[in-house]
Amino acid sequence: MAAVAQSAAPQGVLVTASKVHVPFKAELLATIAEPRFQARPPHLVGILATKKEDARSYADFTKRACEQIGINFELRLVGDAREGMDGEGVSIGVEEAVMEANEDDNVDGIMVYYPIYGDRQDQYLQSVVSPVKDVEGLNHQFLFNLYHNVRFISPVTLRPVPASHLPQSIDPKAKQSEQPPAGTVKSVLPCTPLAIVKVLEHIGVYNPLLQYGDRARGKVITVINRSEVVGRPLAALLANDGARVISADIDSIVEFSKRPSTAETNQFHRHHVVTPVDTTLEEALKVSDVVISAVPNDKYKIPTRWLKDGAICVNVAGEKNFESDVRERASIYVPSVGVMTIAMLQRNLLRLRTYQDMVKEQRQ
Repeated sequence: MAAVAQSAAPQGVLVTASKVHVPFKAELLATIAEPRFQARPPHLVGILATKKEDARSYADFTKRACEQIGINFELRLVGDAREGMDGEGVSIGVEEAVMEANEDDNVDGIMVYYPIYGDRQDQYLQSVVSPVKDVEGLNHQFLFNLYHNVRFISPVTLRPVPASHLPQSIDPKAKQSEQPPAGTVKSVLPCTPLAIVKVLEHIGVYNPLLQYGDRARGKVITVINRSEVVGRPLAALLANDGARVISADIDSIVEFSKRPSTAETNQFHRHHVVTPVDTTLEEALKVSDVVISAVPNDKYKIPTRWLKDGAICVNVAGEKNFESDVRERASIYVPSVGVMTIAMLQRNLLRLRTYQDMVKEQRQ
């Protein structure tokens, strides 16, 4: 008898960021069509200070995406990025370029292509960008809100210079709502972590039946790479939404989790805590419902055999961090989030322009 052909092993579903992006693009186009944006299209400035090809490619990608929906994008080259152009050497520095854009009334949003110098100096530059123009959501005021689970702010509190920003008092018995309280607006979130959250909402990781602010409850999520731009804020966002997040970096593994307050009347927003854990990455992956990797190294691969059967896997890095057979174990695989990152950046830009207009109206 002829041998019976074996059926191919089932493959996990491939979900592309471009598919998730469709309703967000429609929302952006509808907003751009409003009279105020037609009268003066939003103007975004990108500041490029490195010769790295991936940064320049990202800048070109941003420009094309903005042109498609009617946003003016201007790339300003500074520092190393200007060397060899028209025979000119290094011109103004990054900080001066940021400050110039801060003061330019024709500029509605600013983004800087990191990394440039390294964590400490790059973090300083992130807070030089005025929060009223910070489309990447990396200014210290927005990061404070993110880490302290402050979701809404008054637009008049946004200042282009460092200022104290105390936690907001809240009613501990009040339920959180997606709608901003009167006189407040949504705080701006870092665009890549926010893009990942929107992808997870799309594929059902978030449970819409649960209370707002707790819709990732019950999920175990491992985030690999604890960078200040993506990994750390992403872990905080997910934990503040109720998930148990295992954050793995090159030298340590910690847990981000939002634990119930021991005080009956805690006046501040309940937010995540970070604790060291005695576990290996392999052990963490065995119990993780979702695995998100953002390691910028083409040699780094997560062994498929370490994954929990049916896990959801999201690749954030430009290089693929998962082995080629990842869909044999993963139920859903998202190979990239770049298109969604740009969409969130554009959405932040339109929101910030709206916030600027609100402040102007209040002062008239």
